[in-house]
Amino acid sequence: MRAAKVPRAIVAGLYGHPFHPVAVTIPIGAWSSSLVFDLLGLAADDPRAFAQGSRWLITIGLGGAVGASVLGLLDMSRIPKGTPAHRTALAHLVLNVTAMILFSLGLIVRLLDLGRVPMVGFLLSAIAAAGLSVSGWLGGKLAYRWGVRVADENTQREGFETAA
Repeated sequence: MRAAKVPRAIVAGLYGHPFHPVAVTIPIGAWSSSLVFDLLGLAADDPRAFAQGSRWLITIGLGGAVGASVLGLLDMSRIPKGTPAHRTALAHLVLNVTAMILFSLGLIVRLLDLGRVPMVGFLLSAIAAAGLSVSGWLGGKLAYRWGVRVADENTQREGFETAA
């Protein structure tokens, strides 16, 4: 099934070197950090700096998620429809889009109350992060179990050959 391993466009990364797994670190890192800032803001006597930091991190995460989504769609476009891998990729996509929507709604709530971390905003982020965790597990299943965009075994074997 080499078709699922070869990129549709060079922007997705070379064979065996997909960019999507690298790009997802931006939204995952930003959104995880925003939750830490939320918790600090909820506990702080003066939550303004934490609330502002969380808003910035959510915004950075949303920007990164758009880029990661484009790369993910390019990778998904090579997975044959009707396969377990395609259904898993579709679930991964739906969970990620849902997380993006929830973080966006949470950001709107936060922009209406700049002085603190609104509980509704925090809860939306926490729910989105939980869905993102499931989505990450599905993404790992695509890459590490089914080898989507991972080099085939013959190519991988080159890394384990010893010099004669």
